[in-house]
Amino acid sequence: MNKQKTKNLAFISLFIAIEVLMVMIPFLGFIPVGPLRATTLHIPVIIAGIVLGKEIGATIGFVFGLCSLLMNTLQPTITSFVFSPFISGSLLSLIIVFIPRILIGYVAGWLYEKIKDKNEVVAMSLGSFFGAIVNTFLVLGGIYIFFGTQYASAIGKNFEALFPYLIGIITTNGILEAIIGTIISVMVSKILIKIK
Repeated sequence: MNKQKTKNLAFISLFIAIEVLMVMIPFLGFIPVGPLRATTLHIPVIIAGIVLGKEIGATIGFVFGLCSLLMNTLQPTITSFVFSPFISGSLLSLIIVFIPRILIGYVAGWLYEKIKDKNEVVAMSLGSFFGAIVNTFLVLGGIYIFFGTQYASAIGKNFEALFPYLIGIITTNGILEAIIGTIISVMVSKILIKIK
């Protein structure tokens, strides 16, 4: 029992270190795409949710959110206000920066737990894909609901054009992030589950 706890603690430390390292290496964790930053930081969160369980996945998701908060506060872009209450002056930014990221790991781990007895690879794939999609939908939905007018103004659009613009991001960047995240997460999770 103690050996397993030690192994889990080592895995948790590893995932936290990976998240922090990905933020610190330019163009690895946050990739500039127009006014947004595409991310690969959801991948370790998904893997943690699958390998270590939904609660640990949610914890690593919190670390992702914290990294995003720090990045957007210390190296802001024109849209960083939606992720930083220090820039927006609104605590609603904390909802956007933390809740979707926490749910990545939770959803990935929960779906994996529910389906793994039927087919482990399918469970990993669905957990990975929907973990990433939950993040995309909740971040962009939060932007639209909480900061729609300000966000549209920041990117030079009128509010009526914002919804189609965000849908375009979901169907391009969001789906692509989810697919890439799924492929990598399944490959790495299969290896780590054997080690664990």
